[in-house]
Amino acid sequence: MTVKVKKGFKMPSSYTVLVIMIALMAVLTWIIPAGSYKDGVYTAAEQSPQGLFDVLMAPVRAMLGTPDNPNPTLAAIDVSFFIIMVGAFIGVMTETGALDVGIASIVKRYKGKEKRLIPVLMIIFALGGTTYGMGEETMAFYPLLIPVMMAVGFDSVTAVAVILIGSQVGCLASTVNPFATGVASASAGISVADGILLRVIFFVVMVTLSIMFVYRYASKIEKDPTKSLVYHQRKADEEFFLSKQTNEDVKLTGGQKASLVLFGLTFVIMILSLIPWSEFGITLFKDLNGIVGKLPGMGRTLALGEWYFPEVTMLFIAMSILIGFASKMGEARFIKAFMNGAADLLSVALICAVARGIQVIMNDGNITGTILNFGAGALSGLSEQVFVVLAYIFYLPMSILIPSTSGLASATIGIIAPLGQLSKVGADLVVTAFQAASGAVNLLAPSSGIVMGALALGRIELGTWWKFAGKLVGLLVIVSIVLLVLGTFI
Repeated sequence: MTVKVKKGFKMPSSYTVLVIMIALMAVLTWIIPAGSYKDGVYTAAEQSPQGLFDVLMAPVRAMLGTPDNPNPTLAAIDVSFFIIMVGAFIGVMTETGALDVGIASIVKRYKGKEKRLIPVLMIIFALGGTTYGMGEETMAFYPLLIPVMMAVGFDSVTAVAVILIGSQVGCLASTVNPFATGVASASAGISVADGILLRVIFFVVMVTLSIMFVYRYASKIEKDPTKSLVYHQRKADEEFFLSKQTNEDVKLTGGQKASLVLFGLTFVIMILSLIPWSEFGITLFKDLNGIVGKLPGMGRTLALGEWYFPEVTMLFIAMSILIGFASKMGEARFIKAFMNGAADLLSVALICAVARGIQVIMNDGNITGTILNFGAGALSGLSEQVFVVLAYIFYLPMSILIPSTSGLASATIGIIAPLGQLSKVGADLVVTAFQAASGAVNLLAPSSGIVMGALALGRIELGTWWKFAGKLVGLLVIVSIVLLVLGTFI
């Protein structure tokens, strides 16, 4: 069968789209008046238009967090190095051959019931999103799940959707996520528990709709593979993701079994380390850390629940070494696999920095505060239902400009929540509107390192992803508005 490729406009690469957005934002710094917010008050500032040099330096500043960057938390180096070490970890694990045999085993076990994987995995990832804001951490799962989904007859879009949509819809319906709900609630002066009933309803409704959407797409491909949005590159994807597929009858060796145990344990520890246990009054891990820290030669580290990217990166490095020993890989073979794996995800690590360059330009150009001030002015003095809908709409474009949920919450909730009180809208409803909008946008935004990193790992063009997820996001936006309006009556 010959597939004809239509000539015409082709969506530029993710890197090109991001650089164009950085350049456009730089142009706006020449047009939009400069200003800043401090203690909830907007103050005009000296104009700081960004030029060619600033555009070229934006990804560098985003990566390194230099003193020129007014927001050091923008530095992408922690996330980027984490991604590179995940690649190294996957490279070592792949070298053992255990993943190939394990994938073949899963394919055999789920023969005829492959679609059951979709709801189960999406719920797991959604729980990660709603509890601790699972985002960049998902990069570790794509190299594992994509081959599985392709091997059972689906495509890379299905695999990416299970992880990306699952986790980000969980973030959309955050219940106790410290990076979204926690920061926003603190900025609004309320408890994380305030408004949790509506957020639980959000979680159930949004996850259900998302599972149905992905399941329907997978069913369509199962019946007719040519319906895949990436069918034109199916052969190339199979060669890339399934090139080392093994026979189903191959048995795991002792070293491979040990490697798989360590592989699974790595992700269990990662998840446990990122859940804020102290928020739930659980001190078990802190107590254990105190005991372990007193052992001779152990050194100091944070307790599980207090870890962030530096500690999780260390985890992947350490487990790579343990897997190397368990599989009796040998030093030379281990180093080669480690370096090759790191190289495989280098492009994904770099795209995170380029994506953050947009916010660097906005901050350095002093236009972030002006944009916030404009939105705040448009929301004042409205009825309860109108305010919550417009607050949600306000956060849609703001989430593109500031894809960091914690950054956006810190910058805006202290301003928008008091405005809501004038319209008798509770601060908890403002928090829910903020995170629902941010979660929807972060399924599509090219400024999101999570989205762009996922697409790079799945070898999926941005335009293809928009074509796939656009309808779902439109549905989520409509349902979010309905639920927020209903929330004004609760």
